[in-house]
Amino acid sequence: MNKLLVVTVLVALLAVNTDSFRLRRQVAEEEEGTLTKISGAVKSYYNSAVDTVNGYVDSIKGLKLEEKAKNLYTETSTVVSTYAGIFQDQLYHFFHH
Repeated sequence: MNKLLVVTVLVALLAVNTDSFRLRRQVAEEEEGTLTKISGAVKSYYNSAVDTVNGYVDSIKGLKLEEKAKNLYTETSTVVSTYAGIFQDQLYHFFHH
């Protein structure tokens, strides 16, 4: 009878511990699911932001702004040197005649 009582108590404790373990495990899985969802959302927003910035960079490269800036500098320096030469000639003729 004592053996039966001991076995019954051990089985009951095992069953209670198994149920409580199962509940803790389910709660942990739900927390992992929530954390996974949050991290997935953050990764999604990050990837979206990176894609948007890459799109802007590609569109700027598509406009060839660097080449346009070089051309603008070259044309401006040519025009300025031309008008500076004209102004220099005017001053020369003004003071020497």
